[in-house]
Amino acid sequence: MKKLIFAFVLLGTCTIQAQLKGITEVGDQVFLYSNGTWKYASEVAASSTTVTVNPKRFVKDEDATFLLKSTKVDIGVWIDPTEWSFQKSQDNPEAEYELQLKGEDLYGMIIAEKLEIPIENLKDIALENGREAAPDLYVVQEEYRIVNGQKVLFLQLNGTLQGIKFTYYGYYYSSPSGTVQFITYTSQGLLSSYIDDCEKILNGFVKVQ
Repeated sequence: MKKLIFAFVLLGTCTIQAQLKGITEVGDQVFLYSNGTWKYASEVAASSTTVTVNPKRFVKDEDATFLLKSTKVDIGVWIDPTEWSFQKSQDNPEAEYELQLKGEDLYGMIIAEKLEIPIENLKDIALENGREAAPDLYVVQEEYRIVNGQKVLFLQLNGTLQGIKFTYYGYYYSSPSGTVQFITYTSQGLLSSYIDDCEKILNGFVKVQ
């Protein structure tokens, strides 16, 4: 599974910072992507207007007793330390923390940066950046969720990297303090057996003082 971990780390280095804002000579706002392409900001926002809000309440699990705090953004993640191990990121310089379901092939990472980006734009940015490593990356599921009082974008992204069919299953969040990608990942064939574990740790996402 070491090669699979490395493959995911490579994709994880494509962060939100690879996309920049710009203004045309006539005053229109555009988004500039690292591959040399661009889109009008109005087009990017329009592509997200049909995303629905899941009415379900998403709350922290009662067994999640340890609060892992970001040092960059005012968020934290409640985890169950008997099920998950974590460490400061070593393989991926863009990630703040790496996580693993103990003894299993389910992994996670938290990427936090101080740049605020409208939540409506996060899907397009994630896809644009991710396709630099996995050109076939596509959205399987998307919706807004209210998680412990905070609005997040939920995305499941599938793709192929170095011949490995992988899936990202996670939350994307932005506020004036910055932007966060909190993602779990594994192979596509294993996801169904890990869904409950993914949901449990993702729903530990909270805003902290």
